[in-house]
Amino acid sequence: MKVKMVGTGSAAPSLKRGAPCSLVSTKVGNILIDAGPSAVRRLLEFGYGVDDIDAVVLTHFHPDHTIDLATLLFACEHGEGRREKPLLLVGGRGMDRFYRRLSLLYPWVAPIGYDLSIKTVSIDTIRMGPVSISAVPVSHRKESIAVCIGDSDRRVVFSGDTDYSPVLVGLASGVDLLVAECTFAEAKVKGHLNMAALLRIVREAKPKGVIMSHLAPEWEGFCGRIPAPLVLGEDGMELDL
Repeated sequence: MKVKMVGTGSAAPSLKRGAPCSLVSTKVGNILIDAGPSAVRRLLEFGYGVDDIDAVVLTHFHPDHTIDLATLLFACEHGEGRREKPLLLVGGRGMDRFYRRLSLLYPWVAPIGYDLSIKTVSIDTIRMGPVSISAVPVSHRKESIAVCIGDSDRRVVFSGDTDYSPVLVGLASGVDLLVAECTFAEAKVKGHLNMAALLRIVREAKPKGVIMSHLAPEWEGFCGRIPAPLVLGEDGMELDL
């Protein structure tokens, strides 16, 4: 299992960091976690086309996490070649309604030459062969979920946008890697983590590794200490689990 940090930025536009997007490469295919603005282009820069993606998981529906879903779906039909293999789309509460509204706005994203499956998860697990996609609700929006991608050997958790959440602690307990939003270094904004809140989660969950993502521009001038096991994420970073 490999994890590629496609975009480690936040809603604030940045020349250094792309919008939120991560790629998990598993035994059965590539799973995209969120698809913020320019995610499809960044994937190309890292050697992945839209046909390389087998599933897309949205942690919630804010634009900085979802805008390039339309780009990806449109390219499946109108890119270099029409997609033929199936695509799985996963999200929290209201996923079906979100996709219907997206299709009303952009009718050209509807699949023609391939099967699109849409699944809603909140406290649930779905499977792609030996790989499981588990989710729990977290404290950001009503549809917000944290996601665990796992197989018999490895587990990686993506927090999505969230405040401190006991269920996230449970999901991330002992995992090989936690990719956690840490929008702010020190400022505390409701519905988001700063480093102090993330450290509380890490102390309780004890993940083996932690990558900080969804980083606001204030991080670029941060001169403080980042304690282990926290690591500041960077676009293009890849971890082989």
